Parts: sequence; C-alpha cells; structure tokens
Amino acid sequence: MTAFRDLSQHILDIAENGTKAGATLLHITITEDLDADRLTITLRDNGSGMDAEMVRRVTDPWVTTRTTRKVGLGIPFLKQTAEMCGGHFAIQSQLGQGTTTEAAFQHSHIDRPPLGDLIGTLICIVVGYPALDLLYQHQVDGREFTLDTREIREVLGADVPLSDPEVLGFLRGTLVEGLRDIQA
Repeated sequence: MTAFRDLSQHILDIAENGTKAGATLLHITITEDLDADRLTITLRDNGSGMDAEMVRRVTDPWVTTRTTRKVGLGIPFLKQTAEMCGGHFAIQSQLGQGTTTEAAFQHSHIDRPPLGDLIGTLICIVVGYPALDLLYQHQVDGREFTLDTREIREVLGADVPLSDPEVLGFLRGTLVEGLRDIQA
C-alpha cells in the first residue's frame, strides 16, 4: 500500500503543491456516486501550472521540483492507488493557468483507502495557507455541501483572519454539520 494512509493526506499533498506554485484559489470537489460505485476527487488550482514535459513526467516518483529531496511520491502513489482500486488518474496543466488533478476509485473496492479526516485536512489548509481561498464541494448521491472561504472572508472583513479561533470553530462546526447532512 502507499505511504499515505488515507485520501485526505493526498488532498493535503496536492494542495501544498498548488500553493508552492503560487495558487490563490484551490477548488476541491469530492463526488460519491454510490449507485455507480464511484468516488472521484478533483483538485483544481490557479497556480503557475506546468509545461507539457512536466505534466508527462509528474507521475514518475524520480521527478520532483523539490530541492530538499530527489523523490516526489505523492502524485505517483495517488495514481497507483486509483488504478489499483478500479479507477483512473488524470492531471491537466498549462503554464500560467493552473493544474487540475483527478483521481477516481471504485467506491467499494477493498483496497480503496478511506477518505480520512477531511475536516482536519480542510482546516489545516485554511490555517497553513492563509492567503489561499478554498472552495470545497462534496456531493453524495445528488446531495451537496459547499464551503467557500471567499464568502466567509467577505462577511468577516479584512480585520478577522480565518485562523481566528472563533472562526475556526465556526468552520469546523459548519463542515461537521454539512457533511452529516449529506451523509458523507
């Protein structure tokens, strides 16, 4: 199995990639279609993107833009896991236009990692990348929950950061209630 215990860790890894590429907006969509036995995770950012050569090579674990180590395992492991679990993996990117990463899985596949701590992951993204706006959409069999930090920032104004403890409590509560309502 992979070094990532659950899919939320892959989401955090890809979010980090986007922020390192200068993204100011990250759109995460999780779609659970139980009738079709399909789980799809899509991450789209507006970062600097990649050229065609890097897109072609990005699933090779020996290719990385990191300078601290010579391997990049997140995307190759996600691709391997998706394909191993009856799904697919795709990445599209253009320089100056951002990157879209999609991983789909057979929802009921015995080897599909759990989604994991999505709420903790989303809170980590909000706190860890204060300049990043997050649009999170989660759909389960036609029921949908959406959280958009741009709307929350608009209500709060510039003086109250999303990392304020009361705001984080509100975000956590909103996520718990929203995911419960759609039975995610």
